[in-house]
Amino acid sequence: CGLRLLRIGENPLETERIWHQMLRRTMYFGRKGVGITAMAAVDMALWDLKGKYFKQPIHCLLGGKQHSRIQAYASILFGRDGHETKDIGQRWTDAGYKAVKFGWEPMGPSEAVDIDLVRGARAGLGEGTLLIDAGCVWDARTALQRAEKFKEFRLGWLEEPLREDDVEGYVWLRDRSPIPIASGEGECGRESFRPFIDRQALDVYQVDLSRNGFTEAAYIKNRVEEIGARLCNHCYTSPLTAAASLHWLSTCRDAFLFEDCVEDSPLRHELTHEKVQAVNGYISVPDGPGLGVTINEDFVKDHLICESR
Repeated sequence: CGLRLLRIGENPLETERIWHQMLRRTMYFGRKGVGITAMAAVDMALWDLKGKYFKQPIHCLLGGKQHSRIQAYASILFGRDGHETKDIGQRWTDAGYKAVKFGWEPMGPSEAVDIDLVRGARAGLGEGTLLIDAGCVWDARTALQRAEKFKEFRLGWLEEPLREDDVEGYVWLRDRSPIPIASGEGECGRESFRPFIDRQALDVYQVDLSRNGFTEAAYIKNRVEEIGARLCNHCYTSPLTAAASLHWLSTCRDAFLFEDCVEDSPLRHELTHEKVQAVNGYISVPDGPGLGVTINEDFVKDHLICESR
């Protein structure tokens, strides 16, 4: 409601000025958390409006896409054990994905459990790209021990092995790990990313457009490219965030993978009329005005929890 009142009478095309005005008026509510996330939603909507006004896709307004399609990885949870994880990996390689990421529980309680899960994942993928999301379960020394054990399974990256706020731990781990370290999905805005970028704490910086918006994501992209690290999106469930991520990621010089949630959720597949999903392991960047997707208003109406007044 407060952000809505701030926007009344403003020129919606002045996205950067509006961002800094919102930041100024909300700074006492925090510069790294829920306030930034709310601003990101406004920012994404304004960029969509700007694109529709100029009849251009957002990636054009961001400076131009460098990729028309990007290799996608199927993003899914672990199975209950290595055997079930192997079957899940096989399912998504059979569906055309050459890269799969497994994450979260039951990883974490012991070395034996963790190795069983990763061994099963590698068996299911064959020679495909294997990514592991640990889900913030270890301290730095344990994470290094796991990275050494996982080395034989040829991981593309080890994601969020530590608490999201443990900048010093990530600096220490990245300097020693035989596997590239990825994180960033929980970070909201440039101030949240700044210590990770300044300390070169990560190999892969994962930016969630729903937590940052286009204005901040463009700034973060430039900073990460300056230090020679890699960028990837974080995206789960919403096709709006998937479309936004594609516009942004396509402008990144070294974009190499796109996170493609394969959870069978109505929200993932029915919120927009257009399907935003990879085909044969690659996903195309939308070229329609703005986000290039349209909301299914009937779906929204059927699933609305409460109406804003």
